[in-house]
Amino acid sequence: MKRLGVLAALLAVGAFAGPARAAYAPVDHPGPPLDVPPGKLAASLKCGQGVDNAIRAPVLLVPGTGATADDNFSWNYEPAFNTLGIPWCAVTFPSAGNNDIQINGEYVVYAIRTMFARAGRRISIIGHSQGGMVPRWALRWWPDTRPMVDDVIGFAGTNHGTTMAHADCPQGCIPADSQQASDSQFIKALNSDQETFPGISYTEVYTHNDEEVQPNQNNNGTSSLHGGGGRITNVAVQDICPADPVEHLGIGTVDNVAYALAIDALGHDGPADPSRILPSVCSQPFMPGVNPATFPTDSAKAAFDVETSTGDTVTHEPPLACYVFAACSATAGGPGAPGTSSSGGIQGISPANPVGCANPSRLVFPLHARGGRRVVRARVLVDGRRVKVVRGRRLTKVSVVGLPPLGVHTIRIVARARSGRRSVTIRRYRGCAKPTRVKRRLRRRRR
Repeated sequence: MKRLGVLAALLAVGAFAGPARAAYAPVDHPGPPLDVPPGKLAASLKCGQGVDNAIRAPVLLVPGTGATADDNFSWNYEPAFNTLGIPWCAVTFPSAGNNDIQINGEYVVYAIRTMFARAGRRISIIGHSQGGMVPRWALRWWPDTRPMVDDVIGFAGTNHGTTMAHADCPQGCIPADSQQASDSQFIKALNSDQETFPGISYTEVYTHNDEEVQPNQNNNGTSSLHGGGGRITNVAVQDICPADPVEHLGIGTVDNVAYALAIDALGHDGPADPSRILPSVCSQPFMPGVNPATFPTDSAKAAFDVETSTGDTVTHEPPLACYVFAACSATAGGPGAPGTSSSGGIQGISPANPVGCANPSRLVFPLHARGGRRVVRARVLVDGRRVKVVRGRRLTKVSVVGLPPLGVHTIRIVARARSGRRSVTIRRYRGCAKPTRVKRRLRRRRR
């Protein structure tokens, strides 16, 4: 889930029950064709050495909301795996994972199939936040991927959503945040019928100090998994090191306990076993792969990239794809429900059905300055024209008013720090004001 603070965290969620089981496609129903063009899928995957004809299971690294693979893993897990000789690939989602997670799931399906074919053996997956959850979307709706995966390891995975977000976000949010809310239809579909699958080992690592993915105080929290036939370990880092202060950011990027659990799972049959983790891990603040000398720069750059990453703006979560439902024909509708787009970007919803679009009367955006500096000036342009803004306290956010009521529009938010350094964030929204409201506005303009 994407943070609203500047450097408090990098990434990003309960009501776990879903609709009647009959509403969803059965777990053995063949997955739909991938709708994302092959060239985009191929370009999303970056691999290190040793993946082809691998002598050990390669690892797919999956980033969280707002992060690229480099933001999440280039300064920690990738160098650590290079040292250990563990082959890896890392996937980067469109718009840094901020938009429809269902599209991100297609990228994971492609990555699993590609790595399995190249390695000639089953692969493992490690993901942080959304990245700890979205592989399960791929495994749920594309059954052919299940025999290709040995381990799924999640750090603060948003497996059952978070109570810190809501699918209905009237002031505007990115689609991925709405989908990771504990009350979202996406989360209900994700966990429909069964949460795990036989033959796959699941290691779900969480922290009691998570300020983003809540509740996570025990193994009945949002990150933990139960049932379905997979072998499961749900473990808090505080179960091993009670004084571990790690929060949402650190558990997927620097925490040595989370790293030790991941390495244990990769090196043994089945999920991680906390009893095998030595007490000495508690005395090491950083996992191997993190350079203490460059950590401040590495983490600050990654945080800034995440906080200023772009995405669409919606007030309701995107609609579920057709393939999610039992009634969906395998030949009609394909990966997307009728009237929607499943190739990324903004969903094609009509103004009369404002799901996946935003009420443009007022949208709220956080302000960010490079390096975490305080913002002293801000201006907002919509489609190149400057618009009126209502500034929040100490310029931590702005409310944009008087937006065009219909259509797809680009918002450019320019924030300037006291030092003069400038930061630019670009967001999009699809306006979906009610037609009657639009007519009233048009009449006023004519007068």
